[in-house]
Amino acid sequence: MIISTEGFKLSDVIRDFKKHTAKKIYEAIESNELESRRSWLLWLLTKDDHIWFWEEGYHGEEITGNKFFDSKVGYIHQNPVKAGIVEKEEEYLLSSCGDFYGTRKGLLELEPF
Repeated sequence: MIISTEGFKLSDVIRDFKKHTAKKIYEAIESNELESRRSWLLWLLTKDDHIWFWEEGYHGEEITGNKFFDSKVGYIHQNPVKAGIVEKEEEYLLSSCGDFYGTRKGLLELEPF
């Protein structure tokens, strides 16, 4: 994920993002009666009565130029290819890759770097 923030500490934004997404993922698993691994997944995601989905901390890096930005975007776009989900990076519908190639509009509004 590549994000920027003005007026908020990046660590606070990441903390809130992780908290929100972990809760929503947990709730989605919990409410899905068709999920055959539901009890195991809920057990796996719970520790000391808290939801644990993300690793602690984050390793943010400041993007200082176009070359570094392009390398990070390329890495992100290649993840679904390396995972074997799609053959071409632009085929992954939850990616911003379509925006970068101009083939389709993604789910999020992107701002130029």
